[in-house]
Amino acid sequence: MKITGLNLDISWKNKEQNFKHIEKELQHQEADLFLLPEMFSTGFCMDAAEVADTHQESLDFLKKMAREKNAAFCGSAPVEENGKFYNRMYFVHPDKKVDFYDKRHLFSFSGEDKVYTPGNERVIVNYKDFRILLQVCYDLRFPVFARNNNDYDAILYVANWPEKRVAAWEHLLKARAIENLSFVFGLNRIGTDGNGLFYQESSHCFFADGKEISQKEGNLVTAELNLEELKDFRNHFQFLNDRDSFSIEL
Repeated sequence: MKITGLNLDISWKNKEQNFKHIEKELQHQEADLFLLPEMFSTGFCMDAAEVADTHQESLDFLKKMAREKNAAFCGSAPVEENGKFYNRMYFVHPDKKVDFYDKRHLFSFSGEDKVYTPGNERVIVNYKDFRILLQVCYDLRFPVFARNNNDYDAILYVANWPEKRVAAWEHLLKARAIENLSFVFGLNRIGTDGNGLFYQESSHCFFADGKEISQKEGNLVTAELNLEELKDFRNHFQFLNDRDSFSIEL
C-alpha cells in the first residue's frame, strides 16, 4: 500500500484556499491513501464556533478527492454536531464509505479540552488488507491508548505539532512503531499558524523496527507499506505475545 502525505502550510481559517492548495499539490500524484494534517482545512484553531464544519465542507472535499483519485483520503477537521465540537479524523474510502475517529486526548495546554468534546471510541479501519488505527496529534503522548492488541498493522497520526516540541514528536513516533511492531506514519503540518507558532517539516513513516521508510520530495512524504514484510517480522520477533493484559475505560 502506497501512502502519500502532504506537508501542508495551512491557511489560517480559510477552507477554500486550503482545498485549492491541496488539489494543486496532489493533482499529478497517485497513491492508495493520501494523508492530510490535523485540521487541514482551518489550522489548529480554538475558535470552533467560527471555523467548525456545519455542512460537512471538509468531508465533502475529501469525498470529492477520493472519487477523483480513486484512493482513500484521511485528515482531521473541526466539526459541529448536536451542539458540540469535535476534532474529527475522517477516513474516506474510494467507494465513499466513511470511517471517523474523534480525537480522544484533547490538548489542555492550548485549551482544546475547553472547546472540543473528546471521543469515546478507539477506531481501527480496514483498507487494502491493512488494519489501521486512527490517531490525532496529542494522542501520541499516551501509549496505553495506542497499545497493539494484535488488532492493527499500522497507525496514522495527523498533527499540528510545533517546532519547539518537535523532538518529542519524532522520538515518540518511532517508539510507537517499535513497541507495537507496526508501521507508523506521522504527518505534521508546516509553516506558521495564526497564533504565530512555527512548524518545521517533520513527517515520517517508520517500520516496526524503528527504521524510517518514507521518502520526501517537495511537500510530499511517501511510503510503501508491505504487509507480508510486517507479518514476517512479527513472526520472527513475537514480542507482542509478552505484552501486559489490561482494559481501557473510555
